[in-house]
Amino acid sequence: MVDILVRGGILVTMDPNRRVIKQGSVAIDGDRIVAVGEEIGEKADKVIDARGKAILPGLINGHTHLAMALLRGYADDMPLDKWLSEKIWPMEKMMRPRDCYVGSLLGSLEMIKSGTTCFADNYFHMDQVARAVKKAGLRGVLSYGMIDRGNRQKMKEEIRIGRSFVKSFQGKAQGRILTMFGPHAPYTCSTECLLKVKELAKRFGVGIHIHVAESREEVKLTVENYGKRPVEYLDSIGFLGPEVLAAHCVWLTEKEIEMLRTKEVKPVHNPASNLKMGSGIAPVPEMLSAGIPVALGTDGAASNNSLDMFKEMKLAALLGKVRKLDPTTMPAMKALEMATINGATALGLSNEIGSVEVGKRADLITVDLKRSHLTPMYDVVSHLVYSANGGDVDTVIVDGKILMEGGKVLTLDEEKVLELAQRTSDDLVSRAGGNK
Repeated sequence: MVDILVRGGILVTMDPNRRVIKQGSVAIDGDRIVAVGEEIGEKADKVIDARGKAILPGLINGHTHLAMALLRGYADDMPLDKWLSEKIWPMEKMMRPRDCYVGSLLGSLEMIKSGTTCFADNYFHMDQVARAVKKAGLRGVLSYGMIDRGNRQKMKEEIRIGRSFVKSFQGKAQGRILTMFGPHAPYTCSTECLLKVKELAKRFGVGIHIHVAESREEVKLTVENYGKRPVEYLDSIGFLGPEVLAAHCVWLTEKEIEMLRTKEVKPVHNPASNLKMGSGIAPVPEMLSAGIPVALGTDGAASNNSLDMFKEMKLAALLGKVRKLDPTTMPAMKALEMATINGATALGLSNEIGSVEVGKRADLITVDLKRSHLTPMYDVVSHLVYSANGGDVDTVIVDGKILMEGGKVLTLDEEKVLELAQRTSDDLVSRAGGNK
């Protein structure tokens, strides 16, 4: 007898052989997958009928700012530097802990409904983000975003907060909450801050979540300040390493790509955000060809307007093709890998999540294939990447717990979250003296 049996769907395992089982089933006992195959004889307390659906690993959002769901649509169609300095950073100064909690509830709701089961976050009031993650039932790898701008006193305070968060929240929510250190970027954090973060990450055995080479302006600032491009600079101070989760990586040279490969840095591609901010097209095909396991992220909902990883997979595949002017570049399976097993690898969790395999955590989703835009069916992986959207997700399971079934979220009251988010957003804008 097992706890849950998901039965009869098209099972996209994402295992090392990338097996697709036409009539597959998954048995879950406690928080683990205990059987995978065509026919599973186990009886279960709960049977989920997956006929007409795809079964696949929960999607992994490798870079976001969850609470920024509260700022969705607030400041659109602006250059990145002005967007940050004139709109986002001033608004964020007005955000209270409760605002971040409500924004994180809203973001969690959106992620559950669109099939994301694990995400990496970099923001502030992170205790409130963790609180929302615990309530929603998701898996989160959370980091406090540090900015010191060369102010030594500010650096000490940022380091104190970041360290306190790691010490207090690592392994919370039955292990669903893990932590990282989160220096914002090479141009907003001093060398001393970055080196201190590197030391602390090693001491606590956690990763580092940082923005790298997102825009030409960032490259320009880093060259002006240090005489080197962002990746070259980080390499020169000994910062790079396998524990580094590097968001964006848009403006890279061949030399920098080789540095990332050699130091086993984990880049995260954020196609929609990079396009919307006019930042550029990341050299993802080149990084993948170099053997770098590039992950996929949405960035925050303020710069993307969506946390839907299905949209992100399609964009990643299409951008890879147009970058190389080759439709064979970035096939659907590569995009799906970025959103699943590559994401798990980037977060140091490839032995736990990212594929449907015996012994791994029971993080999986089902996608309803009986939709007009998913008919006829030739290739399920192609459909998941090029045709599906987050609204097609039917069931979401994290750590063996059902968070959504039949499209109904079980861990959060959807109507209440939406009402609360709208009221909180209105109040935030009012406090800031701005207009939406």
